[in-house]
Amino acid sequence: MGSPTGCVERESGLTMTGVQVPEDYVSKEVFDAVNVYIIPKPQLQRSILTINTFGYKITGFPVRIDDAKYARNAYYFNLCFVCDAWARTVQYEPVVKKLSEYLLTMEEEGCFLSQVSSETTKHHQLFSILKQILNNLNATGMSTVREGEMTMFLKVVRAATDPPPVMDHHVPIFTTEKGVFQEEQWDLTTQQLLPHVDGFKHIAQIAVDADVENSLVKACIQNLLYYKAVSLLPIFLYSNVYTPTPKVRLLATDAALQEECIKYVSVSGQQLPSVQEIFVMYCSMTHGTTLQDLCSRYNPQEHNIDERKLVQFGLLHKLIRRICKYPVYIKSTNHCQPVTSLQHSFTGLLSYDEVCCTRGYSPKTLEEKVESDPSVVVIWK
Repeated sequence: MGSPTGCVERESGLTMTGVQVPEDYVSKEVFDAVNVYIIPKPQLQRSILTINTFGYKITGFPVRIDDAKYARNAYYFNLCFVCDAWARTVQYEPVVKKLSEYLLTMEEEGCFLSQVSSETTKHHQLFSILKQILNNLNATGMSTVREGEMTMFLKVVRAATDPPPVMDHHVPIFTTEKGVFQEEQWDLTTQQLLPHVDGFKHIAQIAVDADVENSLVKACIQNLLYYKAVSLLPIFLYSNVYTPTPKVRLLATDAALQEECIKYVSVSGQQLPSVQEIFVMYCSMTHGTTLQDLCSRYNPQEHNIDERKLVQFGLLHKLIRRICKYPVYIKSTNHCQPVTSLQHSFTGLLSYDEVCCTRGYSPKTLEEKVESDPSVVVIWK
């Protein structure tokens, strides 16, 4: 959190009292300037409100309790988290709401909050609760609050960034073992897709094989991406060209990475390959050399190396990257010849994989069409 937790109350619309941890962290002048947002109009009650002012970012969940036992028949309070103005606070919003509802229950069952201003014991009790929450959340991101027979568990869950868009040519692959996921964790559509996510089938192919609408497949895979259950790889072909990245040097020095790589790329049931043989294959991936050329040169199966798993591991750990081909249509000198729809798609922005998936061509068919068209050039990048 990097800043205090505060509980601010207002009763009857007139009297205002407050508990801050640490004490007097937010000055009276600052509070007077923002109190209209701390205790807002009725229309904004029971909503998460965040304001950024005076170097603070204040997130609260204002609550109004209507009851004849209070002066003017209502009691207001707001539990706020105060952070630095530059801090990201969205991950605290569920905690603020849950803690506010906890205090609401305490007030409804025993008038706990409304007695804070008049009873020193209640004031110290609330201060201790807030101090414990502040220290625990800042230290571990979790806190357990026990008050009488009530127990509340708080946990700050880091909000992940939105995953990248999923395209037809993307190949999803699980980054953890499928066995750790239980079927009841996923919706029915995702359960239908899971058997087809093997690290080699692209999105369009999964949609056909699983008999699920393409847009639903993309939505499900994007959800799995959000939870970091899968990653996206390019389509695997023996005609693909790969090149090592600077990270490949880690394979020569990182013992844990070496062990993981050896187990991952080995042919099932065979003797484990040596890291030297694996390293040589990665370093031999260069511009102009296809995977098929490498297999002919080194015969990885003879060394108990599964070349498909070798490529998967290299891409997942960014030891290698795929060099893609992008067809570009250059205007023909024959102005009488109309431009075909396929040529229109050769903008240099779509790779072979994307064109194949959108047009329904096999890589071989597209290659033949490109090579036979003198008005099309290919960019490798």
